[in-house]
Amino acid sequence: MSRPRYYITTPIYYVNDLPHIGHAYTTIACDVMARFKRLDGYDVMFLTGTDEHGQKVETAAGNAGLDPRTFTDQVSRNFRDLLPMLDIGNDDFIRTTEDRHRISVQEVWRRLVARGHIYLGKYAGWYSVRDEAYFADSELVDGQAPTGAPVEWVEEPSYFFDLSKWQEPLLRLYEENPDFIAPRSRRNEVVSFVSGGLRDLSVSRTSFRWGVPVPDDDDHIMYVWLDALTNYITATGFPDTGCERYRQFWPADLHMVGKDIVRFHAVYWPAFLMAADLPVPKRVFAHGWWTNEGQKISKSLGNVIDPLDLVETYGLDQMRYFLMREVPFGNDGDFSQGSMIGRINNDLANDFGNLAQRVLSFVARHGEGRVPDPGPLAPPDLALLEQADCLLDALRKEYANQAFNRALERVWEVVGAANRYVDEQAPWQLRRSDPARMATVLYTLMETVRHLAILMQPVVPGSAGRMLDQLGIAADAREFSSIGADHRLVAGTPLPAPSPVFPRFRTDG
Repeated sequence: MSRPRYYITTPIYYVNDLPHIGHAYTTIACDVMARFKRLDGYDVMFLTGTDEHGQKVETAAGNAGLDPRTFTDQVSRNFRDLLPMLDIGNDDFIRTTEDRHRISVQEVWRRLVARGHIYLGKYAGWYSVRDEAYFADSELVDGQAPTGAPVEWVEEPSYFFDLSKWQEPLLRLYEENPDFIAPRSRRNEVVSFVSGGLRDLSVSRTSFRWGVPVPDDDDHIMYVWLDALTNYITATGFPDTGCERYRQFWPADLHMVGKDIVRFHAVYWPAFLMAADLPVPKRVFAHGWWTNEGQKISKSLGNVIDPLDLVETYGLDQMRYFLMREVPFGNDGDFSQGSMIGRINNDLANDFGNLAQRVLSFVARHGEGRVPDPGPLAPPDLALLEQADCLLDALRKEYANQAFNRALERVWEVVGAANRYVDEQAPWQLRRSDPARMATVLYTLMETVRHLAILMQPVVPGSAGRMLDQLGIAADAREFSSIGADHRLVAGTPLPAPSPVFPRFRTDG
């Protein structure tokens, strides 16, 4: 029986700078989502990569004293090298300078031309190199782009895409697919923007050369967004729409992006695809930005957060957990050392880690280091096991909405219930008064921890894996299909010596 398919993408990251916490945030979120789907039986394609064309890159390369190709080779490597350091399990890494992408985006262009959606004209207006975007006079704020980026007046021949004709089809798309843009605040912004009317979009430039040449007109290179957005379909094998990868994975299930580029993904991209007679993606989710100790992050303030510094200081899984738990996904968030340490020590070490450690240590000392015989289950045991058994269904609903923080809150509800159960059942007292009952309590707790560890694998894969090792869980029994009563721990199974999985973070060195 064929497995269901799921295709998720990060935005492709612009190669004029080094990776920062924003890149890590998006990529980790996609990795968490991809891991969840894989564990839930899906055949997943997870794409990330780098956006390497445009005036901004050409300028940055010149400033570095390099030709654009050498510059992009070097900077793209920084993003690729980051992935294993963050334990990212992507299936493909795309660069817009690859031949497969040039072929793909030129075919999209030809389709748009053949269908009458591109025409040659002249562009005159305000252009922001930093944003790779054009702005009308009415959009400028104190002479700058709405983002605060400087703008320059540009006049040059340009090909245009007839975006103005796609207002009604886009509004119909949003109405018929209410989950196409999330969260709701971003959906409302996009609907308002499109409802206000759309202008035809300049999709080529002649004033610089670093880009994909326009077919049949070498004086022009393609505007960066038509070039960049097409990466998502390039990676599926387009323009070979008959290939297996395209047939299985397009349209994409989820494009994950930062809120600053939601307009390009929720307006331009579906318009390009509809005009080229290609299927549109199913969902675009725009997450928020991070501040650092309450301050906006910027190079000028010197407070840019290097994700590798966070890993070195706090631990990889600890960072992954913090980013997914700290704020509702979609909202802006603030990184603070105090909050990070609080999550590590309170959530991971005290709540979850201590639960597993105290149970497994007790079994090692007083249960001969083997899975106890559960014996008859009492109502408190059945109640806790039912919470553990039902957790997956609750998480599926939260993950479907990219509500990672709510999913983790659901997990911690069961962690809390298990800790209360330990205190109420007091197995240390039962050891003398009722050893059989002690074994039942310990078995119930181990089975609950098994569920929690399996379900935490998407967020903290290394730590959850070590916890499952200590429970004696085979590598082929860690998918979500092993959740539930049919896959309970087997009494008598020998266990390795336990060791703490989530150590406390100490500030005293």
